[in-house]
Amino acid sequence: MEKIPSFTIDHERLLRGIYVSRRDVTPSGDVITTFDIRMTEPNREPALSPQALHAMEHLAATYLRNRPDWSSRVVYWGPMGCCTGNYLVIQGKLEPSDILSLMVDTMEFVAGFSGEVPGATPRDCGNYSFMDLEAARKAARRYIDEVLIDIKAENMKYPG
Repeated sequence: MEKIPSFTIDHERLLRGIYVSRRDVTPSGDVITTFDIRMTEPNREPALSPQALHAMEHLAATYLRNRPDWSSRVVYWGPMGCCTGNYLVIQGKLEPSDILSLMVDTMEFVAGFSGEVPGATPRDCGNYSFMDLEAARKAARRYIDEVLIDIKAENMKYPG
């Protein structure tokens, strides 16, 4: 069986950042860009806890789908199975630089959030108590401060 493209990225050299994971074209001709929102260095830093990623998923998805300038283009926000980041799927042929300010705003929302996590009820979520808001907030703040604020080219292009 052939490896899928995401398993051909050199994860031993991959840094935290924002990467274009793939681009797809729908039968109607729309371009869909999948971004790799990499928050920890794979296999070199501790992964994010699933509970932190779950809280972040609820917060970031809610934020992104309520942004008037982006909501109609956001297809999906969700955690990576390896717990080192998230995927953001957006309609359009975009580059990491096109969404940098959106990611800063999104992570600021997560980092500063207090109160009840949106959708964290038995009625709204299949595992509503499996969340760690404080860990999500800390991960978002670290990502802003250490990666997004002064992002470099090597944090926006997969290692060759």
